[in-house]
Amino acid sequence: MRFASLGSGSRGNATLIEAGQTRILLDCGFSETETRKRLGRFGLHPTDLQAIVVTHEHSDHINGVGALARKHQLPVYLTHGTAAADKLGSVPRRHLFHGHDTFAIGDIELHPFPVPHDAREPAQFVFSDGNLRLGVLTDTGSCTQHILNMLGGCEALIMECNHDLDMLAAGPYPASLKARVGGCYGHLSNVQARDIITALDTSRLRHLVAAHISDKNNTPYMACSALAAGLACDDDDIQVAEQVAGLDWRDLD
Repeated sequence: MRFASLGSGSRGNATLIEAGQTRILLDCGFSETETRKRLGRFGLHPTDLQAIVVTHEHSDHINGVGALARKHQLPVYLTHGTAAADKLGSVPRRHLFHGHDTFAIGDIELHPFPVPHDAREPAQFVFSDGNLRLGVLTDTGSCTQHILNMLGGCEALIMECNHDLDMLAAGPYPASLKARVGGCYGHLSNVQARDIITALDTSRLRHLVAAHISDKNNTPYMACSALAAGLACDDDDIQVAEQVAGLDWRDLD
């Protein structure tokens, strides 16, 4: 089992997850053209995907989903609430799931869980091949015990480190946007991400990736330092899913 990022940040998010003969795309915040370009870095084409899975309806996660699904006849999986936001247009095959119900796409098991975020019915995921587990946590303003229960014991984690508290407070955003980003239904700060890692069972963890890093209110260095403090490791042990470069394949085994 392995994963990679096409790019992560406020200008677009997309993550590749592969196990056995199955390859899926988690979110697609880039245009269809840009997504094809970024897939090409990995020697892939949209027709090499088996499905697109959507976390929620915000544009940096869903912008290219409808066009990619229509042009390449890809099924789309999303919650009832995300579907009700009606941001996709018509897609050839739409599969609705509940935020607590496990389901499978080919060789990949998907374990969704709800998160506190200002969207209709947002979900994050643990992906598994039946043995190894990748946990993804972005776009949540606060942590719950259920989130901790879901993410404990994973071999790999993609963790949102959206903002540094001081940079957000002093930054260029208007007060209303600062309140939204820093609120309990917004995005995780470096401190929150560090505290989550500290609280988790990380005994099997091999990859920890900082993601959804704001280019105005954070730096990769500060994000990595926070996660390293939570894991009690060196900063260099933390990987970064970058907005432009993404992240190359990482194997869980």
